[in-house]
Amino acid sequence: ERAEGSMHETVYHRLAAHLSALAMGLPATPDLVGILERTATPAEAELMLLLPTGVAPLSVVTASEVAAHSPGLDVEDLERGLQGLLERRLVYSETTPSGERGYGLLQSGFGFPQTFFWAGDETEEAREMAGMVAKYANRHVLREMYAATTTKAYRYVPVEHTLTADTQAVYPKHAMEAVLAQATTFAVAHCPCRMAMRLRGHGCDHPLEVCLKFDELAEYVVERGLARMVTREEAEGIVAQAAEAGLVHFVDNAAGHVKHNCNCCGDACWNVGTIRRRKIPRDALMATYFLRTTNDDECTGCGVCVDVCPVQALTLVDDVAHVDLEWCIGCGVCVPRCPTGAAGLRPRTDVDLELPADFVTLHQVILEEKSVG
Repeated sequence: ERAEGSMHETVYHRLAAHLSALAMGLPATPDLVGILERTATPAEAELMLLLPTGVAPLSVVTASEVAAHSPGLDVEDLERGLQGLLERRLVYSETTPSGERGYGLLQSGFGFPQTFFWAGDETEEAREMAGMVAKYANRHVLREMYAATTTKAYRYVPVEHTLTADTQAVYPKHAMEAVLAQATTFAVAHCPCRMAMRLRGHGCDHPLEVCLKFDELAEYVVERGLARMVTREEAEGIVAQAAEAGLVHFVDNAAGHVKHNCNCCGDACWNVGTIRRRKIPRDALMATYFLRTTNDDECTGCGVCVDVCPVQALTLVDDVAHVDLEWCIGCGVCVPRCPTGAAGLRPRTDVDLELPADFVTLHQVILEEKSVG
């Protein structure tokens, strides 16, 4: 049975603190404790406490490895318990190189709170979780999640054909084409941000099923019934559909082995919406490598770019589009919509455009920065 009163309060507070120590940790607040109380039994919470922290997302350990660090626990009992957590979508799992089942805690952006919404279910439980997550993931929690480290977990990727050929040649990893080319397995889920907003009665008109997962993360979400498998060509079509709808691409802030691509809007999404509402400075939240430019001689002041900018970083000044460089996210959404070709993107000169080598390296750096901080 679930906790009643203060009898089992300690385990949920301990679990909240445990989850905060992950690479993509969850700040331990009373609201997080409430979510954990709602989703896990005390026995399940105790079992989750056995899984390691201080690890990158999608890291797993086997029941045997857990037992080796927990004297007195039976491996078969542990396996049954961990499999139960998996069936309830409370942990991540994949097959290890040895062929055993491995398990890991869900991390921010990699299952929490996404497992409540990826499948697109409109149930009473999903509605309840949408309200609880909205209360938890306020700007103070988001700032603690993402602003604490210099290296950002995610980066914006300009939409196709918005970088010049020369720029693309110098920075080939800064394109969705390169991200998709590295992946071998693809799945598409519902946007958790727009689903959560829809469940709370505040939906927008942007496409819902545009949240792409790659390789082992794709296999996990399909296995758990949270997404459907798609081909490479279908994934390319989803990216194109998202760009056409004015959505913003973001991916893991790494050159290789990217695990997911979200396509975000300013109405609902935790990052674009937060920047649009000026709640957290852009560079504290996300990695932005490009900025909008305007050819004043070509600009006619039509205002199209002002209307489509996802973060409202453009205004007309003396009939010329002016960009607020402090808030522009370099998404390129405005560029293909400019009727005169006056809009463009340029690489930032105040940041290093070299990306962490791969997904694991990225999160090793984030963990090191967290430990120093």
